[in-house]
Amino acid sequence: MPAAVSNEERLFSLVLALLATETGLTKADILSSVQGYRQRYRPNGGNASLERQFERDKEDIRDLGVPLESIELPADQGAVQYTRYRIPKGEYDLPADVTFTPQEIALLDLAALAWREGSLSGESRRALLKLRSLGIESEEPLIGFAPRLRARDAAFDPLRAAIEHRHVVVFGYLKPGEDRVRKRRVAPLALVQFGGRWHVHGVDLGARARRTFLLSRIAGAVEETAEGFETPDGEPAEEALDGLTAVFAANRALLELQPDTDAAARLGSRGEPAAEGRVAVHYTDLALFADDVAAFGPEVLVLEPQELVDAVRERLAAVVAAHGGDRG
Repeated sequence: MPAAVSNEERLFSLVLALLATETGLTKADILSSVQGYRQRYRPNGGNASLERQFERDKEDIRDLGVPLESIELPADQGAVQYTRYRIPKGEYDLPADVTFTPQEIALLDLAALAWREGSLSGESRRALLKLRSLGIESEEPLIGFAPRLRARDAAFDPLRAAIEHRHVVVFGYLKPGEDRVRKRRVAPLALVQFGGRWHVHGVDLGARARRTFLLSRIAGAVEETAEGFETPDGEPAEEALDGLTAVFAANRALLELQPDTDAAARLGSRGEPAAEGRVAVHYTDLALFADDVAAFGPEVLVLEPQELVDAVRERLAAVVAAHGGDRG
């Protein structure tokens, strides 16, 4: 049995595959050929869970600012199975006016040491051969690189170990709006990535209920105890992702973006057009989304909901106060 493919490797493999094709890949091409999907693909059907994973991955990629395109040929209008996906390289390249000094190029060369040519696993090489067998050519210099460095929250590895050992964990958790860290005893069931952020889903033993915790809000070290637990029936990862998807769909912000700005490029790609040239953007966590929006300063105006308007104003007021207020 091949080793499990991490979420990062699956997303990275998907981006590479979509960059390597000019004509685009269908969903069936991707699920049957790309590393991280092909291991779970069933040629005779029964891929509903895998298709939902692909839909979430598409949103994660777009949230990162990657211009993922959907191509529907006129003859295939309405036939979703024939929709093709690609990442146009021209739109993903650096702007023509971006240049680097010799010192910056030297630093980039050092950073390139974190990448290895020919680093594809055996599974990845077989997936690449499968793509070629479909008549899809790829650029080998691009496909042959994979990152060695991975930036995860410090809590990720101890939580993953506790899930494997089926041991209860104890950690401090800081909820938005609170200034006191609270201890949580949790039977961890699954680690999931949603919206580019890692979450742990499990049973909060204090509340005696299922909960999903954001790893970036875990304060201090995660303590793995010797207390064991029985894994419940079902698919906890799927249940966690379904819950996060429902929260994401329910939370909608209406934004007004200044054209030709960083906010328009980044938030615009995450949203959908609304009336009067505005953009509707969905989000999972109000506090984190308020942080993101406030970082764009005057480039974005929040129109609704009111709680997001208030949260962004608080953050902007805190910035002003931290810099001594209005000095005239």
